[in-house]
Amino acid sequence: MMKNISIIILAAGNGTRMKSPKSKVLHTLSGRSMIAHVVEKSLQISDDITVVLGYQFDEVSSEINREFNNINIVAQDTINFPGTAGAVMAAKPKFDKTLIICADMPLVATSELISLTQSNSDITIAAFESKDPFGYGRVVKNGDQVIKIVEQKDANEDEKAINLCNAGAYCFDTALLNSVLPQINNQNASNEYYLTDAIELALKAGKSVSSVLVSEQNFMGINDKLALSKAENIMQEQIKANLMKNGVIIRLPQTVFIDIRAKFEGECEIESGCVIKGDCLIKNSIIKSSSVIEYSTVIDSDIGPMAHLRPKSHIVSTHIGNFVELKNANLNSVKAGHLSYLGDCQIDSGTNVGCGTITCNYDGKNKHKTIIGKNVFIGSDTQLIAPLNIADDTLIAAGSSVTHDSQKGDLIIARAKQNNKSGFFYKFFGKKDEK
Repeated sequence: MMKNISIIILAAGNGTRMKSPKSKVLHTLSGRSMIAHVVEKSLQISDDITVVLGYQFDEVSSEINREFNNINIVAQDTINFPGTAGAVMAAKPKFDKTLIICADMPLVATSELISLTQSNSDITIAAFESKDPFGYGRVVKNGDQVIKIVEQKDANEDEKAINLCNAGAYCFDTALLNSVLPQINNQNASNEYYLTDAIELALKAGKSVSSVLVSEQNFMGINDKLALSKAENIMQEQIKANLMKNGVIIRLPQTVFIDIRAKFEGECEIESGCVIKGDCLIKNSIIKSSSVIEYSTVIDSDIGPMAHLRPKSHIVSTHIGNFVELKNANLNSVKAGHLSYLGDCQIDSGTNVGCGTITCNYDGKNKHKTIIGKNVFIGSDTQLIAPLNIADDTLIAAGSSVTHDSQKGDLIIARAKQNNKSGFFYKFFGKKDEK
C-alpha cells in the first residue's frame, strides 16, 4: 500500500441511462456492486479513501459500510456545485498526491492506477488510444505535455481526428488541486463545474501536465445495462481464466457464472451451465451441469446435475443428486440422490435420503430444525415434519409422514392403512365395452 496517496472516488451521479430506480453504482458485476469493486481496488493503493455521493446517499453509503471499514463518505453539494469539480470540492485529501477516479469503472486495474501516481508531473491524466474515439474527450498534446482536454461537442475537425482519449482518472499534486478548485467556474452550456478545467488553469500557472497510457477496456465506464453486461462478461472471463490457470477444470466456461468472492481449493471441476454465487468455498469437489451453489461450502463432494444449494449449506463427503434442493443444511457423508428438499437440517454420516424426501421446516410463521443421526435410512416420499430428531440407526418406511422423534434402532411407519375396495372402479366409472 502507498501511504502518500489520497484517493477520491466520484459516485454522486444519478445514472439516468441505466433506466433503473437503483443508483448506478449499486448495480452488480460478478456478485459485487460497482462501487465495491472500485473501493476494493483503491484499498490496495491507499488507506485514505473518500467516496463522494449524491443520488441515493443513504443506500450507497450503507453498501459501502456493509463491505468496508474506515471509508470517508461525503455528500456533494449538487445544487450549488454540480459537476465533477463540484464533487472533488467535497473531499479533503490528506496526502501530497490525490488520485481521482470514477465509481462506474469496475474493471479498472490497480497497476494502471499506480502508474498514474508514479509520474513526476503536477497533473497526470489517464488516456487511452481508441480506434473509434467518437464521444470521448480528446487529449490534446504538444510532445509529452498535455495542452488541454476537449469534449467531442467542442472539438474542431483536427481535434476530432485525435484518437487519444480521456479515461476519466487523474492524479494531482494535492496543493495544486486545492489551489485550482476555487478558480473553476460553471460558465458552460451545462452550468456545471468541470474538473477538466483544472488542466488549463494549471498550465496557465506554469505547472506540468502529462498523460499515462491505459487500457480502454479497463477504464470502460458503465452508463447503461448493455455496458454493464459487456463489463460483466469481461470480468467473468478474467475470473475463470485465473481459476483455470490455478487448476480448476471448467467445462464450457462461457456457460458458467462464478462470483468474484468464491474460493476454490484442491482438485475441483465445474461442469457447464453452473452458477457459483456469493462467498462459496468449493474444495476437492465436482459441481455437475446446471447446478446452483449459493453462499455455501462444498468439500470432498459431488453436486448435481441440476441441484440447488441455497445459502448456509455446508456439505462434506456427500453425494447430492439431480433435483435436490438444500437450504441451511449441514450434511456429512450423506447420500441424497434425487428429488428432495432438505432445509434447516443437520444430517450425519451414513444416512441415505430417499427420493422425494422433504423436511417440512416452515409452519407459516417460523422455521424449525430437523436433526437426523448416523446410518438412517429414509424411504422414498417421506415427509419429516420439524421440529424433529431422528436417532441413529433409524429406518423410515417409504411414504411416511413423520411427526415424532425416534429412538436408536426404530422402524418408523407413519402412513394410513391401505384399504382395497373390491370392484369400486366399475361402480365409479362403469364397465367399458371390450373390443
